[in-house]
Amino acid sequence: MMREYTVFNVDQCDGLPDRVLAGNPARVRNPDTRDTFADEFLLSTGADVREGHGEAYYLPSQDFISMPAFKAFNSADQFYGVAFHELTHWTGHKSRLDRDLKNRFGSRSYAAEELIAELGAAFLCAEFGFDGDLRHAGYLATWIDLLKADKRAFFTACSQASKAADYLRGLALAEPADVAA
Repeated sequence: MMREYTVFNVDQCDGLPDRVLAGNPARVRNPDTRDTFADEFLLSTGADVREGHGEAYYLPSQDFISMPAFKAFNSADQFYGVAFHELTHWTGHKSRLDRDLKNRFGSRSYAAEELIAELGAAFLCAEFGFDGDLRHAGYLATWIDLLKADKRAFFTACSQASKAADYLRGLALAEPADVAA
């Protein structure tokens, strides 16, 4: 749902603290190395991420994420984009947000879940300052079919992706004992 908000330029406001006027310094990172903040975020979710395996996928029946080794990717941006995509799938498990993850490639339900995962990854990549790329162009055809068949599919996917990103942020902010429970 799109909403309208009235905002002000910081220059139009009086009495703001110096930290607001100064803003946050831009985070500098090496695009070819692991990102400490993103790694801490992944770890904080409690997801079982098994890195160093051949392909990237989430296996709902065993509730784990398989990821190729970091060095198999061209950049940190690609690695974290794929990791966030699979992590968004992970949020759909019945013990978490309970999305339907039992669909076959080519079905509209599968396309919807892939769209949710791509949007969730895009949201998280934007927060961490990664340039996310579309993981697999083959998904586009099923997304187009889905979007033609259901005019609200994009908004539904955005909502589900936002819930997934919020869920993951909540895990990252939770106390370690709360995540283990």
